[in-house]
Amino acid sequence: MKVLYGIQGTGNGHLSRARKIVPILKEFCEVDTVLSGNQSQVSVDFPIDYSFNGLSFHATKKGKVDILNSFLKSQPLDLIRDIRQFPVQQYDLVISDFEPISSWSALLKGVPCVELSHNVAVAHSNSPKPPFNDRKGKFVLTHYCPSELQFGFHFKKYTKNTFLPVIRDEVRALETKSENYFVVYLPAYHDTFIFSILSQFDVPWVVFSKYTKTTYQKKNITFQPIENDSFLAHLAQSQGVLCGAGFELPAEVLHLGKKLMVIPMKGQYEQWCNAHALKELGVSMLPKLDITFHRTIKNWIQFTPPIHVPFPDTVRHDIQYVLNEAQSFFFCENRVSKRERQASVRNIWNHKFG
Repeated sequence: MKVLYGIQGTGNGHLSRARKIVPILKEFCEVDTVLSGNQSQVSVDFPIDYSFNGLSFHATKKGKVDILNSFLKSQPLDLIRDIRQFPVQQYDLVISDFEPISSWSALLKGVPCVELSHNVAVAHSNSPKPPFNDRKGKFVLTHYCPSELQFGFHFKKYTKNTFLPVIRDEVRALETKSENYFVVYLPAYHDTFIFSILSQFDVPWVVFSKYTKTTYQKKNITFQPIENDSFLAHLAQSQGVLCGAGFELPAEVLHLGKKLMVIPMKGQYEQWCNAHALKELGVSMLPKLDITFHRTIKNWIQFTPPIHVPFPDTVRHDIQYVLNEAQSFFFCENRVSKRERQASVRNIWNHKFG
């Protein structure tokens, strides 16, 4: 079976997960990959066969999604063209990790499509949600990457088709210590803003920043460029981590048994859902990085204990389960024909885009 695996390039989490999933997927299928978006600093050891600008979210320097900038840089006309022209017909199955070009192209052209992402699990009614209603956020989670069969990753198994987090092999192999410093990964905040807040706490911080290409130090804060080996080495020996409310990094911190505090990005509904799921596990959360939360951060540094959630390595079993379910769902008798799927999806496409 020839499979196309779609990877979302916004942030580092999707590519980090792909580093583990793609080699295992290749044990069972012939696999090509497509990446949309260019905001990841993660390198991979497998070829990317197709690469697109995609539809990505951009942030301001103070932790908020920049809607206008996101729209302008996404080039929506190019996105529609890429969806229409993508040669998805040569594949038997598309597996998409929240990657819209492969998903929309597959449905438009009648190719079976599975979504395998954290976003699916977040959107499910069983998963924790913030107390406020974000209609735009919910719409993005459910319409950004359309598919006929869904499987998700989350911190807990909220449904039958929810898998536990994918922890990278190099993280599992780390020998941990607890040295007197904290790791910071907040790519939605600029270095100068992070410094203005964290310099007021009398502990060492190591900030991994997308805004610098060289290591430098200001007072009690060391700023470093994002580099995988250095990040893992510092992560292994840190007391704890202050980071955004993404998925992969908080899961890795929990697996290693470190202190964890998360800050969800304003306007990013998925991260607010993650933050409330983590809060149920006892993880500390800030609504934003602000000096008004000085006491909360200080109490976290001094008194909050680490939380250890050892996630088992079930990725190979999970991939086999997805492929078996896809085989039963798409390729058994009495399924809707390819032509019927094409006609149905084409009607939806024409209604939305003309």
